[in-house]
Amino acid sequence: MSKTQHTSITLPMATRDGFGIGLTQVGHDNPDIFALSADLTDSLRMTDFEQRFPDRFVQVGVAEQNLIGVASGLALAGKIPFAGSFSVFSPARSWDQVRLSVAYSNLNVKIVGSHAGLVTGQDGASHQALEDIALMRVLPNMKVVEPCDAEQARQAVHAFATDLGPSYLRLSRMAVPTISTQHKFELGQAQVLQPGKDITIIACGVMVHEALLASAMLKDENLSTCVINMHTIKPIDKEMIIKKAQETKLIITAEDHQLQGGLGSAVAEVLLPEIGKTVFNNIRFAMVGVEDSFGESGDPQELKEKYGLTAKNITNKILKLLQSEKFI
Repeated sequence: MSKTQHTSITLPMATRDGFGIGLTQVGHDNPDIFALSADLTDSLRMTDFEQRFPDRFVQVGVAEQNLIGVASGLALAGKIPFAGSFSVFSPARSWDQVRLSVAYSNLNVKIVGSHAGLVTGQDGASHQALEDIALMRVLPNMKVVEPCDAEQARQAVHAFATDLGPSYLRLSRMAVPTISTQHKFELGQAQVLQPGKDITIIACGVMVHEALLASAMLKDENLSTCVINMHTIKPIDKEMIIKKAQETKLIITAEDHQLQGGLGSAVAEVLLPEIGKTVFNNIRFAMVGVEDSFGESGDPQELKEKYGLTAKNITNKILKLLQSEKFI
């Protein structure tokens, strides 16, 4: 099959929708692409791939550990498997297989975890994965990506299809505006969505849009805010983080994930070895995320408000921090 030009996504959609579109596109371009589902074909938007390429679609049923085992076997046979489930089931339930069969063996398996974060909404705590970034970024060889919108999810699928090695794609159920159309997705390279000289907000997933809204609020306070889309959490863009620490007086991270082990922790791991150097003497750092808590059933926007994951929460934390002389 010859490669074709694929239309970009411009409408508000969930990142899981962008994944489904991208999966069908790479399936058309490359006959080695396989899709595997753990009884969640429609939820992960794999239905179009299944209908178009039934010989390259595998339904393993409610068996997430087997999902990873079958995907590993396909990778050993030279295929490129995209193995999809909810994040709370894979990687959470299948982490042993992910660790040994995929990461340890450095296999070319693409693990896709949808319905991550509080914005999974009414499904409640049992289905709101808030720990999966931590689980995956600790594994050697594993790349970890959380796109900010459906178009970026589509582009990430194309990148995964040509990149060798284990990868994890974190997807969301909540529709968000498309904000990445002017930026080409490249693994490990963060995107400056808005320049600024006073503050840097580093965000991933659904929180990137909130970061842009916060920057508008901060403009009313005469503060210039740089917004960074850190779509690749591993390998993280260290150069971008250090550059912004040199250029702005405060860095704050924002994620729909536990504060422990997620994007904020990854950014802190870059900054801490640099603190004490002359250019970092005045840098302040803060994190916005879920604070050591499980979620609950509710409307996604109401959950974001309750757990402090809104533009207003980001703005208030920044203003409070700028009024103090403390690191938080």
